[in-house]
Amino acid sequence: MSKSIPGLNIQWPWSELLISGKKTVETRSYPIPEKYIGQELAVIETPGPKGKKMAGINKARIIGTIVFKQSYQYSSKSHWLKEKNKHLVNSDDPLYGYKSDKQKWAWVVEAYRPIKPFKPAPTPRGIIFAKNCTI
Repeated sequence: MSKSIPGLNIQWPWSELLISGKKTVETRSYPIPEKYIGQELAVIETPGPKGKKMAGINKARIIGTIVFKQSYQYSSKSHWLKEKNKHLVNSDDPLYGYKSDKQKWAWVVEAYRPIKPFKPAPTPRGIIFAKNCTI
């Protein structure tokens, strides 16, 4: 039985790490919107620059679902570094690493569920969040 839920765009390899349970914190430059806390979201895996080259992913697809239980702001680079084993972002990552002039937020994963076979991403998808993801 399929249902329609909102979705979140996440670039590979972060999408795969989240849906496998290896990554327990998603980092963003803003808090998760309150309406999405505790709500099941489709994980829309997008290729990003690494996915196109390394994983052969050439279009967005739904690879599972995720629920976030809270978000909190990192107070400092040392706080962010202490949680590397949760977010798995290298400190020297030019796109997703900690920058002192920008906010960095942790979105804490409560639950995740892989989906096989993968489902097509909705169109239009939206820049960050999507509506009407069929899972």
